[in-house]
Amino acid sequence: MEQPNLSYINELSGGNNDFKSKLIAIIKKEFPEEKEIYFKNFKAKNFKASAENVHKLKHKISILGLEKSYKIAEEFEDNLKENSVTGFETFNKILQTITDYLKML
Repeated sequence: MEQPNLSYINELSGGNNDFKSKLIAIIKKEFPEEKEIYFKNFKAKNFKASAENVHKLKHKISILGLEKSYKIAEEFEDNLKENSVTGFETFNKILQTITDYLKML
């Protein structure tokens, strides 16, 4: 599985460490909240809301340089819109990988 990285954040910040730190802080704050809401909606079988949650999480996936994972999230989002849970386990592995990575930052 691909690993999260700060390449895109470094590119965005253009060497401005304050900006970089702010971006990382935002991700570290928002990601767990968005993930929790996603799991709550999924557990309630509210797949439309879960798809919206995945859509929001995709932005964090992209910012952390996970191109393949972004495509997996896109497919999972589409599946949820069709009331299919195909891709659930793979998507959850992505979320766990990001969670572990953010703890190290």
